[in-house]
Amino acid sequence: MTSLRQARRFDWSNLRVRAVSAAVLAPLALIAVWYGGVAFLVGVWIAVALLALEWGTMSAPQHPIQAAVTMALIMLLSAITVDLGYFKSAWLVICLGAWVAVGMAALRKLGDRAADEGFGVLYLGAPTVALLWLRSGDSGRGWVLSLLAVTWAADIGAFLGGNLFRGPKLWPRISPNKTWSGFFTGLAAAMAVAEAVALCLGRQGGPVVAWAWLAGLIVGLATMAGDLCESMIKRRFGVKDSGSIIPGHGGLLDRVDGLMFATVAMAAVRLAGRYGAFS
Repeated sequence: MTSLRQARRFDWSNLRVRAVSAAVLAPLALIAVWYGGVAFLVGVWIAVALLALEWGTMSAPQHPIQAAVTMALIMLLSAITVDLGYFKSAWLVICLGAWVAVGMAALRKLGDRAADEGFGVLYLGAPTVALLWLRSGDSGRGWVLSLLAVTWAADIGAFLGGNLFRGPKLWPRISPNKTWSGFFTGLAAAMAVAEAVALCLGRQGGPVVAWAWLAGLIVGLATMAGDLCESMIKRRFGVKDSGSIIPGHGGLLDRVDGLMFATVAMAAVRLAGRYGAFS
């Protein structure tokens, strides 16, 4: 019986590379979120195209461009639908588009891998729709800023806590480098930052101060789940990273895996708030 891979030692050089990448990308993301409008929409479109290309490369290495184009067009159509104000219709576009992607993949004779493209549309499209809806309205800026802050806090807290404290593995079969210490430090960081951001944003939008910690917990858990889910997906496709576009992180999907789940979770929190929860 083969032994499980040991967790990597704390890699300070990798941390420096990650920090430089974050220093470049984070301000761009924050500027797009702050101003919204065309800047935000174009940023989402670019991200969608890159994510579709990475998924197409993993799921259909024989026809990556064809797969990516099909997926990107479906997600762009859903994004335009949200931008026009038809949020519910955008979900219909994603669901029907998933079947279209399966059909297109079947025509390319991908066999059992045809379903991977349909799943990719759902996996990438749902967060896209949720993110655009989350930024909509007068309070949208606050909701997305809170989302980014909490997600980054959960990610950084888990990375630092897991490497510094180590201890028992969280799920060694799926991700041998993740630990329970990282899990709990990530959640603690997410809840603390959620409260801090709620206090700072005031009337800009986002979870109210009284319930921000709970929103942070929900979004933090979603961030961890997204990270683990992508580990399973990469095992399915037999790849180490989804790509190599971001130094220190791999592909864009490697960087936003937790954010995608967190976006859907935060959208659910905002929706619940409209029905009286978290108030």
